[in-house]
Amino acid sequence: MSRVYNFSAGPAALPEEVLRQAAEEMLDWNGAGCGVMEMSHRGRHFTAIAERAEADLRALMGVPDDYRVLFLQGGATQQFSQIPMNLLAGGSADYIVTGSWSQKALQTAQAIAPFVGGRVRCAGSTEAAGFRGLPRADELSLDPSAAYLHLCTNETIHGVEYLDEAGLPQGAVPLVADMSSHILSRPMDVRRYGMIYAGAQKNMGPSGLVVAIVRDDLLDRAWAGTPGVMRYRTMAEHASMLNTPPTYAIYIAGLVFQWIRRQGGLAAMAALNAAKAKLLYDFIDASGLYRNEVDPACRSRMNVPFLLADTRLEGDFLAGAEAAGLAQLKGHKSVGGMRASIYNAMPLAGVEALVAYMREFERTRG
Repeated sequence: MSRVYNFSAGPAALPEEVLRQAAEEMLDWNGAGCGVMEMSHRGRHFTAIAERAEADLRALMGVPDDYRVLFLQGGATQQFSQIPMNLLAGGSADYIVTGSWSQKALQTAQAIAPFVGGRVRCAGSTEAAGFRGLPRADELSLDPSAAYLHLCTNETIHGVEYLDEAGLPQGAVPLVADMSSHILSRPMDVRRYGMIYAGAQKNMGPSGLVVAIVRDDLLDRAWAGTPGVMRYRTMAEHASMLNTPPTYAIYIAGLVFQWIRRQGGLAAMAALNAAKAKLLYDFIDASGLYRNEVDPACRSRMNVPFLLADTRLEGDFLAGAEAAGLAQLKGHKSVGGMRASIYNAMPLAGVEALVAYMREFERTRG
């Protein structure tokens, strides 16, 4: 069997070491006589798996004791609804829009707000500039009494990232951050946020799982009509097991957390990811065929969109890449072009292979 270099934006590549361990444990986990998919979520074996996963995630991210770690279902998109249901509390919420996902989060919250009480407003947007950068502080209209301020810290489709947490809005308003496509890629100061949430299928594990890290003081704001399974307080009180959780996804995520710790933790991930991104961006910037239109000050280290000077070559480029073992490079349908997602599990050798292919394609077809 020959594995490709998988540049998919998600579901994305997983560390081969993790996949091999999961394969070895498929029929019999740790002498239990059955696999994780067959276990009761309330039994001692899975309880140990879930507790280890939470402990490892807390250690990796430095999650303080007054934050709850929740393993939820529905993906990050479901959180677009759950967040106003749990946090709006009849007040106002601000949203900063820097790409497709933060825009969808805003639109969903605005649709939910009339039912749960409160108001949702756009506090700043870079849509007019094509989502190629981040708004300046003087371009934002922030409400100092807002219930929360929502932003997406890495836009998967447009390739825009908040690279410096010092540049995040400051103040007493709780920050709610969608970190789906760059969580665990570098150290983050959890204390800066009231809530962090992320779909697992990019940098943590398989699809079907979303991790939410919620500060204790935000757990009791839910709209009275919020169902228990969608209420953060209720899920926290039941250790994310009010209903049957996505057990296998939690297990795989736990293995990924262990793998990251063995690599040296988030500092080591940050160094590797910076090296991969620099290699690819430096080549693109020096090229006459390829270009990336994102402001260099906020180019994502996880998702690198790029365009060809001659769009007629895109089909040949993608076909040649597939033949060379470089998979899933087609850009999102809403923006076109190409996109290389280079999450933690993508080795430096994969980016080197991509650059070598791009160089040869430019030499022969550019």
